[in-house]
Amino acid sequence: MARKTIVVRQIGSPIRRPADQRATLIGLGLNKMHKMRELEDTPSVRGMINKIPHLVEIVEERG
Repeated sequence: MARKTIVVRQIGSPIRRPADQRATLIGLGLNKMHKMRELEDTPSVRGMINKIPHLVEIVEERG
């Protein structure tokens, strides 16, 4: 069975953001502008993305 994945790109800078938003970016594996990560599509990852929608965007959904 193929796992669903999503590709996430960082579009906003963590400079002058609250510490919890910076920690969420690091938790997603993002720390530099325009960096992309392919992550497993789970409710916890979706929740992290929904917490910082102004800093990340979903580029592609696979699976």
